[in-house]
Amino acid sequence: MSAAVPEGRKMLRLEIRNAETPIEKKPEWIKTKARFGPEYRELQTLVKTQDLHTVCQEAGCPNIFECWEDREATFLIGGSQCTRRCDFCQIDTGKPADYDRDEPRRVAESVVSMNLRYATVTGVARDDLPDEGAWLHAETVRQIHALNPGTGVEILATDFSGNPSLLAEVFSSRPEVFAHNVETVPRIFKRIRPAFRYERSLDVITQARDARLITKSNLILGMGETREEISQALQDLHDAGCDIITVTQYLRPSPRHLPVASWVKPEEFLEIKEEAEEIGFLGVLAGPLVRSSYRAGRLWAQSMQRKGWDVPPALSGLALASLAEAAASQNGFAQAV
Repeated sequence: MSAAVPEGRKMLRLEIRNAETPIEKKPEWIKTKARFGPEYRELQTLVKTQDLHTVCQEAGCPNIFECWEDREATFLIGGSQCTRRCDFCQIDTGKPADYDRDEPRRVAESVVSMNLRYATVTGVARDDLPDEGAWLHAETVRQIHALNPGTGVEILATDFSGNPSLLAEVFSSRPEVFAHNVETVPRIFKRIRPAFRYERSLDVITQARDARLITKSNLILGMGETREEISQALQDLHDAGCDIITVTQYLRPSPRHLPVASWVKPEEFLEIKEEAEEIGFLGVLAGPLVRSSYRAGRLWAQSMQRKGWDVPPALSGLALASLAEAAASQNGFAQAV
């Protein structure tokens, strides 16, 4: 696996230090099995013939087979270079792309072409822009809803520096889910996510809850946290107003990224899932290969029902899909429990 850095910058001292540790051998329980269903095959053909781009492909997500079979996909907006650097993240830090105001329309048209039932949109941090990319996020949601009235939209956003007016811009687009990933526990947060703040991330989730949005976050395990710290982070997130939580294993993208500190066993993920449900989360998925957008539409529909909120008729198909399928796949794709 290459330790190459983006053109125009040298490896950081932290990256050089990380690269001194060889890439770890994955345990036997971390494995995927490709299952090519009819919906997946159709989407694969569409993406190739129409030159569409999804995070699912470009990040090599292990769950692409299941998500595409459900007509769900994830798109990255704002360019491929982030203005912040997290030590676990595959997206690189570098010179940001030019601001492309036509990107929301193109993403929405891709959703039309792929006939998606649920689309997740995530964006790089754009601290170089006065609004940190808030309009771009909001407009992408608006365009997808306008062109695809039967498609749910989940926005996985940066913290916009906790600025209430910027967050309000995104909230006003009314995504089905507003997600902001905390990713790790307070003790190691600053080392791993130096441009973010743990308490600020919790406050972002609280602001989304107060805007009456379904809220979501993610925890990545295996970066040096303790079991007790995981429990506290789950409680912190729930107290902040988080409705949905996904929990996953850290997999090192390259030698210059943070070395893996531990491998969490499937039975431990099951314990964490049960604990999260006892705490009161409305939707929980946990497993070695779960990603934050995995089975996103089903988790949203489940959370709506558990809140007692009506699922719009155009999205009723998501409510009918059983999350039991995700749980049943624990020995297959995402090993979700």
